[in-house]
Amino acid sequence: MSVGRASRQFHRGFTLVELLVVIAIIGILVGLLLPAVQAAREAARRMSCSNNLKQIGLALHNYESAMKSFPPSTISLGGSAPQPWSAQAFLVPFLEGGNISSRIDYSVGYHHGTNKSNFPPNGVATIRVPVYMCPSEPNDRTRLDANGVPEHYPINYALSMGLYLVYNPVNRSDGGAAFAPNRRNSVGGFVDGLSNTIGLSEVKAFTPRFHDFVAIPTVPPATPMEVSSAYVGGAWSANSGHTEWVCGRAIHTGFTTTFAPNTKVPHMVSNILYDIDVTSSREGRNQTDPTFGVITSRSHHAGLVNAAFMDGSVRGIPSAIDLMTWRSLGSRAGTEVINEF
Repeated sequence: MSVGRASRQFHRGFTLVELLVVIAIIGILVGLLLPAVQAAREAARRMSCSNNLKQIGLALHNYESAMKSFPPSTISLGGSAPQPWSAQAFLVPFLEGGNISSRIDYSVGYHHGTNKSNFPPNGVATIRVPVYMCPSEPNDRTRLDANGVPEHYPINYALSMGLYLVYNPVNRSDGGAAFAPNRRNSVGGFVDGLSNTIGLSEVKAFTPRFHDFVAIPTVPPATPMEVSSAYVGGAWSANSGHTEWVCGRAIHTGFTTTFAPNTKVPHMVSNILYDIDVTSSREGRNQTDPTFGVITSRSHHAGLVNAAFMDGSVRGIPSAIDLMTWRSLGSRAGTEVINEF
């Protein structure tokens, strides 16, 4: 009898219902885990971004120590220098970029034959400078020209250039920020202190933009909605703003404090809604037209932008910051002192 009973025994497997329950539990656990993994990765990218800005802040002070002033945003000669270098390009020797800067001829433009032959095959403008790219930037890639040839490399850390006015070549007035064309600010020029003045902040690469809109109003727009109706014109591009790290014009290597960080500036083109930047006559285009700009600081980090202050510190600025506080942080010569934001 015992043998007969043993012969009738068998191993019981999983039923279909039990298998489905196990799969569902695993799916729920994965669903809970993935956001945590993504959040951890983004936190690491944000920290890396902050570290990039700290390196740039240190380079600024090394530059100041060597040159006795901070660099100008560009050297603009009113049309005689069609390819004005950026402050970011001037900082390369102080960012462990000696292998790049030693081959740059700053006396000519970045597309000059010398600066192309020294950086084959397409010149210095196409070189990727890692410290100028945020690890969260999805468009970390070369900008190509109309023929598909590499032409420029973008940038994610832009200079503070003022509230709206960037530069007036007639009277040489500027936006009152940490950086300006043809202006080498000293430490003593920051009335409210280096720790209360933003030097650089994040921008997104390949920003939709208008430039060379000569008839732009001379007063800043009150709201982002006004920009599309009264402040746009000139040359349009859906994806070329902040794509030239070598270029000293604000539309590529600067930002203004017209609006708070990550403010959307909407504009419709061919039934596509864009978040745009706008600048009037680019710095150095001629000796008469001033440059105004609505060039917003933007970040791929949720709810904030990282910013480097002129004392070398780096802080996250919330998108919900009070606009007047944001504008005060962008001023080099004000008397405001900002304790919290």
